[in-house]
Amino acid sequence: MGTCWCKHKEPDESDTESPPGLDTISLASGEPPPHLCRHIDSRLVDQLVLEMLSLIASFVDKLRRFSDEESPVPLVKLHVIADKEDGWIQVVSSLVNVIPLEDPLGPSAITIVFDDCPLPSKEAVIKLTKYLRLNKHRALKGPVNVRVERNICVVLGCIAEKLAGPNSVAVLTDDTLDYLITFLTMRREPCVVLFALIALEKFAHTTENKMTIRRRLDKERDNPLLVLELLAENENYLWRQVGFCAKWALDNQFVIEGRKLSYESVDMSGINVLLNTRDVSEYLKISCNGLEARCDSYSFESVRCTFQVDAGCWYYECTVMTPGVMQIGWATKNSHFLNHEGYGIGDDLFSLSYDGCRKLIWHKAKPTTVRNMPEWQPGDVLGCLIDIERKEAIFSINGQRMRPCKEIFETTQFGFFAAASFMAFQQCRFNFGHEQFQFPPTDRPFSTFNEHGDLTDEQKKVVPRRIYLEQLRCASLREDTCTLCFDEPPSCVLEPCMHRGFCSVCTGLLKECPLCRAEILNIRREPT
Repeated sequence: MGTCWCKHKEPDESDTESPPGLDTISLASGEPPPHLCRHIDSRLVDQLVLEMLSLIASFVDKLRRFSDEESPVPLVKLHVIADKEDGWIQVVSSLVNVIPLEDPLGPSAITIVFDDCPLPSKEAVIKLTKYLRLNKHRALKGPVNVRVERNICVVLGCIAEKLAGPNSVAVLTDDTLDYLITFLTMRREPCVVLFALIALEKFAHTTENKMTIRRRLDKERDNPLLVLELLAENENYLWRQVGFCAKWALDNQFVIEGRKLSYESVDMSGINVLLNTRDVSEYLKISCNGLEARCDSYSFESVRCTFQVDAGCWYYECTVMTPGVMQIGWATKNSHFLNHEGYGIGDDLFSLSYDGCRKLIWHKAKPTTVRNMPEWQPGDVLGCLIDIERKEAIFSINGQRMRPCKEIFETTQFGFFAAASFMAFQQCRFNFGHEQFQFPPTDRPFSTFNEHGDLTDEQKKVVPRRIYLEQLRCASLREDTCTLCFDEPPSCVLEPCMHRGFCSVCTGLLKECPLCRAEILNIRREPT
């Protein structure tokens, strides 16, 4: 915007009534609100937050492609307000108090606002936590306002993700830590437990915080994470998410001596295809059996499976755990994972996906609306069929089919992988054929990945990322390895610059040549 619509006005000494700035935070905390700029109307900020939430469905995956002039107007206005400390606190207050519990995009909306707004100062964040009265007594009191407490936990996770080092340590006070851990030990409403756990994970990105949290968990009679990880196979999909995150945290961040890591005890004997932990964007979480994936980052994380199909008819299913934005379908090695720019499966020439939250089929980053189909819900099963001979890709929800998609075959004839991209706080589980399908195709014969896949015991190990990185550091580097990952053999030539020395996995992530920055128009395979 050309002019600042949020000009500061100093308070008049004769002012006696409470300013309208933080009356919503006052409701959440019970403490008197600070004196804000009198012109900040909490009702206006609330309205902007709700307007922004209603727009997310149309711009969420394109958010990082907008220039400042093209950003949605409510988001621009929120950015301007949050540029001042008092305004930032008011924006957070509105996020806490008005984002509804039932909206599947609610938590993601909070991450989008935090990602777009100016970075708050340490002092502003500490002031906010004091106004919210974050301590164990707040978590213990009843009845709990589930919506407000869920949103507070999401906000704390966003703050932890944005602040690093000493600032993050300063924010994780004893009271804030007690507030989050009390939700884990009391096992309150699952959505609050879930986001309290995610907030602790994000605070643990700072090493000092990680040690502080571990010491605090050790003081409990029973480590709550050991109890919560048992919920990973729970029939309630919210508790199942809690179990997934607890298990991941125990494997990656809050390791307990004597506890076997999950990959060491999981039975992989009947699983021949899984999500490829070496072909995944940076922040996606993969379960120990390689069949479940979750994103808790603000970026748009993607993954392909380990099995490629070049001919015939193939089918797999995906059980939806969360009702938000995921783009699930088919991709080739030429598909690019640009997680920080919002590009995922279906956003290029070489991939196709379905998003059941917004009821859109994606190809070439262009959506096609699917009518007469409800928004997906936890427990729904997405069926993904590809018939390469007939040149058809068909999606279905609980057996209800959509129209065949043929566009992808105009640019791609073979080399398809099952693939998916995830917005923040989304999770699903894949079935590549190791279990009976719930809604298999009945109009044509098809093959399953699992009956044709072949992985060694070593390839089936989904080790924690920290262990994988340590293995890479300790591995001896061969001369005949990819110059980027030093793992796979080089097998690709980039055209038209003709630079070589890269493996197929790395080239699948590139848009430009890493040597000369020339645009990659084609990738030619060489015999290894």
